[in-house]
Amino acid sequence: METIYEFTLPRGYMDRNGEIHRQGKMRLATAGDEISATRDPRVLSNPSYLTIVILSKVITELEGVPTVSANMIEGMFTADLAFLQDMYQRINDIEAPVMTCTCPDCGKSFEVPLNFTLEG
Repeated sequence: METIYEFTLPRGYMDRNGEIHRQGKMRLATAGDEISATRDPRVLSNPSYLTIVILSKVITELEGVPTVSANMIEGMFTADLAFLQDMYQRINDIEAPVMTCTCPDCGKSFEVPLNFTLEG
């Protein structure tokens, strides 16, 4: 099973020296990554910061950058942030599970998304 995925940012992260960094690696997220991110004080004061913290945990490498931090992710161009969010969702297969059902009247099969939340 593949657990680390290479990527190329569409625009690239620009560091303080004006150098652009585009090649990187992202690993699959763990439950611990998501749990610890929800406990981060920055997320507690601003829930929209959750994405930034999680990405800083799962991006293991960005060419020429010694460590990836939440501040670095925050400084990325919006196109790169959107790219990384999409990649995170794709590699972690964040898609609602489905169940195949059969209509008792007509016998036709169809898929129904399963929702495990308590919301209606």
